[in-house]
Amino acid sequence: MKILIVSDTHGRNGNFRAVYEQVGPVDMVLHMGDVEGSEDELESMVSCPLYAVAGNNDFFTPLPRERELEIGAYRVLQCHGHYYRVSMTNRLLADEAKARGCDIAMYGHTHRPSVEYVDGITLVNPGSLSFPRQENRRPSYIVMELDRRGEAHYTICYV
Repeated sequence: MKILIVSDTHGRNGNFRAVYEQVGPVDMVLHMGDVEGSEDELESMVSCPLYAVAGNNDFFTPLPRERELEIGAYRVLQCHGHYYRVSMTNRLLADEAKARGCDIAMYGHTHRPSVEYVDGITLVNPGSLSFPRQENRRPSYIVMELDRRGEAHYTICYV
């Protein structure tokens, strides 16, 4: 299984289109928020399920604030992260994921890509496809793949 994880496109969907075409067939797309009203446009670009959550810039959206879903044997908490103060620490998000029985918490908001492990929880942030803030300032995303044994592997990729 191959999953494209993105965040913080802020209505600028050119990089999303290019990345989706470049990554090739995927089974699912997860968007961690700040689509800024372009969720229908994003859905029209893909031929697989796309699950998006609302970010702090998604006003008047029907998108859920967060979602729990199953990916293989993993239980995943999907959110933007701003309600868990991820700009300051990942601890609150890790604690929330653990309390809900999740193995993975995926989030955005910081515009910085990372894969971290906190207290048995995998924390995944794809960064931003539109306004990156990490040192190299390159738009980023993550590809998650489940191998034959069902184990998750993450690759941070840059446009």
